[in-house]
Amino acid sequence: MRSTNEILRATKAASPSLAWTDKAVKNRALEAMADRLISERDSLLRANEEDVDAAREKLGDVMTDRLRLTDARIFSMADGIRTVAALPDPVGTVLEETVRPNGLRIEKISVPMGVIGIIYESRPNVTSDAAALAIKAGSAAVLRGGREAFRSNSAIVRAIRMGLSDAGLDPALVGFVEDTDRASAREMMEAEGLIDLLIPRGGAGLIRSCVENAKVPCIQTGVGICHIYADSDADPDMALSIVENAKTSRPSVCNAEEVLLVHRAIAPSFLPALAKKLRHGRKDAGLIPVEFRVDPSAAPYLDGTPAGERDFDTEFLDYILAVKVVDSAQEAVEHIAAHSTGHSEAIVTENAETAEFFVSRVDAAAVYVNASTRFTDGGEFGLGCEMGISTQKLGARGPMGLRELTSYKYVIRGNGQVR
Repeated sequence: MRSTNEILRATKAASPSLAWTDKAVKNRALEAMADRLISERDSLLRANEEDVDAAREKLGDVMTDRLRLTDARIFSMADGIRTVAALPDPVGTVLEETVRPNGLRIEKISVPMGVIGIIYESRPNVTSDAAALAIKAGSAAVLRGGREAFRSNSAIVRAIRMGLSDAGLDPALVGFVEDTDRASAREMMEAEGLIDLLIPRGGAGLIRSCVENAKVPCIQTGVGICHIYADSDADPDMALSIVENAKTSRPSVCNAEEVLLVHRAIAPSFLPALAKKLRHGRKDAGLIPVEFRVDPSAAPYLDGTPAGERDFDTEFLDYILAVKVVDSAQEAVEHIAAHSTGHSEAIVTENAETAEFFVSRVDAAAVYVNASTRFTDGGEFGLGCEMGISTQKLGARGPMGLRELTSYKYVIRGNGQVR
C-alpha cells in the first residue's frame, strides 16, 4: 500500500499536464471514463456487494442504501460524467475585462485550481462525480473515501484511470488514498503545497474536523438541517406533497428535510393529514413510516415522540422529522436563524408578500418558494453533477459545479506603461 504522501506527490506531479490540456482532449477522456464505468460494471457491482455485506450489520437500511450500487446507479454515474463533458469548459474564460485611463488592459481569467482533495463518506457515486468535475476544470483530484465503501471506490477509480489512459492522459491525475484511517484524512488537511483546495463531503464530525485542522484552503459543505415552513396561506395538498418528497424520497442526503414548521392557523387540520400520509399511509403501503419528534406546540395535533433538546439541531438522515407549530412567518424565520446550517430552506405559501419576506430574511445557500429542498443538487441546477454543497459564504456557495472549482488570475497588457 502506497503512503498518503506518496499518492499526494504523484498527483501533484501529474497535475501540470492537465492544466491547459485542450478541451477536446478532456472531453474525450471524460467520455472514455464513462465508457469504462459501463464496461467494468460487473466488477464494480461485485466490489460493492462485498462492501454492502460487510456494512449491513453496522449500518441501518437508509445508510446501506447510500452505499449500494445497482446497474441503474452505475449508468446514472456514467450519464453524469457525459453531462459534465457536454458543459462549456470553464478554463481560460475571461470573467471581467477593463481598460484603465492609462491604456492598461486588465483581464480576469479563470484558471485551474491545481490539485483538489475530496474527503467523503459512504456514497460511491461521489468518486466518479468528483473525478469528472476536477478533470473538466483542469485539476487533478485526490480522493479519500470512507472505509465502508473502500472496495467500491477502488473499483470505480480503476475504471476511471482506464478511461484516462484510453484518452492518452496520465492516470495519476486521479489519486486514490488507500489508507482509510483518520490519520490519512488529517494528512490531507495538512498537505500544504500538495493540495490547493480541500472539500469534505460527509457528516458534521468530518466538516468540523476539516474546519478545525485544515492548513490548506477548505470548503465547508454538506451538513443540512433543512426546514420547510407551511404558512397559513399554504395550499395544504401542495404542502403535504412537498414535505413528503423532501423527507422520504431519499432521507439519507443533505438536502432532505429534517424540520417542519407549521403555522398555528392550519395546524389542527394539516398535522393530522401529515400523520395520515407519512405514517399510516406509508405503513399501509409497506414503506418505512416517518417518526415524528414533536415540540409541545405540535403535540395537541400530532402523536409522536416528545422532541428532545437536540432534535431541532440534528441532521437525522433517516425517516425522522422534527415538528413545531409557530404563530407567524416571523417566528419561522427566527427559528430557522437559530437552528439552520445554511443549506436549504423552504416556504409553502400562496401569499406573495409572505414569500418575499421569507426569501429576503432567510440566510441560506438555497431558499425555496413552493418547491422541495431536494432540488439543491448540481444536476438539478444544470451544473452536470456537483463536488458538494457549500454552506459557507466566502467563495463558493450552494452546489459546487465547474465554475466553483476554478480560480482566476489577472492578465495585464500594456504598451510600455510605468508607474
